[in-house]
Amino acid sequence: MGATDTAGLFNFVGLQQAALGAGLRDVVEPATGQVLCRVGIANAADMAVATAAAAAAQKVWVAVPPREKAAIFRRAGALFEQHFDALALYTARETGGILGKGQHEVREAALICQLAANLPLQSQGHVLPSVPGRTSIARRVPHGVVGVISPFNFPLILALRAIAPALAAGNGVVVKPDSRTPVSGGLMIARIFAEAGLPKDLLQVLPGDAEAGEALVVDPLVPMIAFTGSVAVGRRIGELAGRHLKKVSLELGGANSLIILDDADLDVAASNAAWGAYFHQGQICMASNRILVHSSMAAEFTKRLIAKATHLPMGNGASGQVALGPLIDAKQRDRVHALVQDSVKAGAKLEAGGSFDGLFYKPTVLTGVKPGQRVFEEETFGPVANIITYTTDEEAIALANNNTGSLAAAVISKSVGRAMAVAQQLKSGMVHINDQTVNDECVNPFGGPGIAGNGGSVGGPADMEEYTQWQWVTVKDQAPTYPF
Repeated sequence: MGATDTAGLFNFVGLQQAALGAGLRDVVEPATGQVLCRVGIANAADMAVATAAAAAAQKVWVAVPPREKAAIFRRAGALFEQHFDALALYTARETGGILGKGQHEVREAALICQLAANLPLQSQGHVLPSVPGRTSIARRVPHGVVGVISPFNFPLILALRAIAPALAAGNGVVVKPDSRTPVSGGLMIARIFAEAGLPKDLLQVLPGDAEAGEALVVDPLVPMIAFTGSVAVGRRIGELAGRHLKKVSLELGGANSLIILDDADLDVAASNAAWGAYFHQGQICMASNRILVHSSMAAEFTKRLIAKATHLPMGNGASGQVALGPLIDAKQRDRVHALVQDSVKAGAKLEAGGSFDGLFYKPTVLTGVKPGQRVFEEETFGPVANIITYTTDEEAIALANNNTGSLAAAVISKSVGRAMAVAQQLKSGMVHINDQTVNDECVNPFGGPGIAGNGGSVGGPADMEEYTQWQWVTVKDQAPTYPF
């Protein structure tokens, strides 16, 4: 079997999956409209069956020795590497991303598995101080079953970053991937882990819509939900989970600011802004939504950014010949276009783009963006660079912090000290000096406050905290006699 063979080991691609309770649905390639495969769509009854199966399997999994658990994740990582080309191409096609984006997802997937292999071998708790004759231990124990609801934009990474550590910590996992990207968001992962030797039923993948998602969130066998997606859906999940007293990890969106100080190199700044705003058509939770530029250099900076926007090639990302692909579907395209049009009506100036051909939305530049306009207040999730001017560092900080949540922020300056002074005042989960906002290395804690999530983080050192809970255990040689 060759490394680019999608008909062998990964034969779910292009085949008919058995129908689930809500029937079958085509998975369509955004760039071409071609049907890639058909998948079953789950309903609430399907979800109940899946959670019960995962809960039963988890009772056996938790007793598997740590080295045996670790070996499964190492094999999974090796399988991602072995079938790198096929998986990267499919991921690019299903998500509408460029080939390099698909390759990035698979490369990170292999690393996520390798990192997860280390979790079972780490210290599982602490020995606490106690009275003589008693041993007191605080240990980390799995929740039981973790429900994962993953998005369409980076489905492989954003599903696996929860699935792998949750499993490695001893949990069962039930995944509801976005029905637009069910293969790279779940079925691909399940196939990899099955080949790597993960016990049957421990990982369940059920593509579905809101009915399946809500059933997963309220299921009494699922004490934790990990969700990545929109603010509106995140709020709904948070409300449902809170009502059922569940732990919930929400990674949503927010307004991310790239601040370009007045001593920055204009060419470098424009390059960073274009990447932060346009990579994967802006469909990234860390995208540079707000580009804050000092008023003295705004005109020259805008010229440079317009030049990039008007010359970036668009087309089928899987071809390897373009910089931008399509948006995921017509609903997303129409939302982006409405944000742009409404903001222009509210006073922003359209400098480039602002139109589309099918699902291909042209890289857009808006100037004169101000608080109150939709592109300032809302996460665009499209290829739109919103230029906002300021006159002092203090004003830039105030504009950047004029939000209800931010995952990422960045500052570009020739003076690292000055940039650090600005960065330290930004209310954001992640801050980058002399870079744009789109950064993630799998080993870093990832999250943000407010509508960016619920203030928690996933990834790296945060994983054991997220996917396990504390249990206090005491041991005495014999039970004492009490005065009652």
